[in-house]
Amino acid sequence: MALGKLQKVLISESLDPCCREILQAGGLRVTEKPGLSKEELLREIRDCDGLIVRSATKVTAEVLQAAERLQVVGRAGTGVDNVDVEAATRKGVLVMNTPTGNSLSAAELTCGMILCLARQIPQAAASMKEGKWDRKKYMGMELNGKTLGVLGLGRIGREVAIRMQAFGMKTIGYDPIITPDVSATFGVEQLPLEQIWPRCDFITVHTPLLPSTTGLLNDSTFAKCRRGVQVVNCARGGIVDEGALLRALQSGQCGGAALDVFTQEPPKDRDLVNHPNVISCPHLGASTREAQSRCGKEIAMQIVDLATGKGLAGVVNGQALSKAFAPQTKPWINLGKALGTVLCTAGKQVQGSVQVCTLGTPLKEAGSYLTPAVAAGMLAGGTQKEVTLVNATLLAQEAGLKVTTTHSDVTPEPDSSTGLVQVSLQGTPHQVTGTVQGSTPVLQQINGATFKLPAPLSGPLLIYRAKASDTSALATLTGLLSKAGAQLLSYHSSSTVAGEQWSVVGLSAPLSNLSELKPRVTEIFQLHLP
Repeated sequence: MALGKLQKVLISESLDPCCREILQAGGLRVTEKPGLSKEELLREIRDCDGLIVRSATKVTAEVLQAAERLQVVGRAGTGVDNVDVEAATRKGVLVMNTPTGNSLSAAELTCGMILCLARQIPQAAASMKEGKWDRKKYMGMELNGKTLGVLGLGRIGREVAIRMQAFGMKTIGYDPIITPDVSATFGVEQLPLEQIWPRCDFITVHTPLLPSTTGLLNDSTFAKCRRGVQVVNCARGGIVDEGALLRALQSGQCGGAALDVFTQEPPKDRDLVNHPNVISCPHLGASTREAQSRCGKEIAMQIVDLATGKGLAGVVNGQALSKAFAPQTKPWINLGKALGTVLCTAGKQVQGSVQVCTLGTPLKEAGSYLTPAVAAGMLAGGTQKEVTLVNATLLAQEAGLKVTTTHSDVTPEPDSSTGLVQVSLQGTPHQVTGTVQGSTPVLQQINGATFKLPAPLSGPLLIYRAKASDTSALATLTGLLSKAGAQLLSYHSSSTVAGEQWSVVGLSAPLSNLSELKPRVTEIFQLHLP
């Protein structure tokens, strides 16, 4: 796990003081500078290992490029659309959030918005402040018996549905991930979107802002809705097409809207905000003392746990890293990297398809972290500055390398209690097999040849294939080591295949010149493994 020591964290937005206190108690240096301009952020971020933001700071590719030491971006909240996650992943920077921290506050604000739409409370209050007494103008509606469509049934959508059921509302919804059986447990009937539009009196959105959800409510979908439908967006600006919403309000197809978020914040085009049937807030979903304290506390604890190696929670990218903190998985991650490096060097290619096969029940869930580990090993020593479990899969794809994983519970004896990992370069004879003994990754097979005693995969290694009957390679190697002042630390030989055998030699230091050895072997290569 190629994460260095976290030392300095920048907090670029106003957060509860507990965030700073927890970070400092965890041994980290903290700089708090809310309200930085883009240019100021580019200067401040250069020597920071961590960055904590809310929703205002834009963590762009330019910011990430300027952050020479950055290892983690922590979002004190749920949505990460203000962070260029792909650029962070490519650079090997972890992105984490606090998905539960502001759920209740956002849900309660949504419920308040629905009530305000039904009874026009903000408009009536403003009228009173103007000295008016317009009882007839502000005729409202009861929520009891009305249908609420909840689009997105995660933590916030679920809490909204449960609370609005207490008002007698019928709740229907849609979510591509939550199953209908699960949503039924909290009283939401799932339907296709095409069936939701015409049934709803109120629609509230609780999805992330993705290409698939941008403009989810648009001219076409508004046309399918019940006339006078009321719309709430306390999720992300852009899920509701603002131009389409304004047109629907002007035509009466939409009877009212409550918006806490906008495509541009603060909005420069005030037509929506100024519309008499629109209730708007300046992105207050998480603006409660409780949510801010909870989010600040959670993101600080997550970063301290990361810094101390205790664990990893709330990770948005690099999910494989969450396994890397478990003591029992670290040696297997090192094995995956080592096997990837051996295979790449032996196969003399990085492009192509690589098959990782885990054997044995203990490795049933290991594919999630072995896939990026093998990819990282194959890319090691290439043109990339640093390959980590965070960016290995993405960089491998860009390099033309496809790594896939399969699993079998059946393991050859005597490895049934620990497991084996086989890595093959498809379309070639190159295959390596290894396991973990104690905490040491070891090589058991290479290209069909089995080692009598598994060879440790660590430190400087010399690996060669030669005729089994010819011992001159080992004698020549001994002479080279003596000349170079290096030592032979270990020697492991394989079974004979087609008259040849493989040798893995552990050295105290790499050899600078192998020219004397090459005439005595069929193939030879050196590695330096962690």
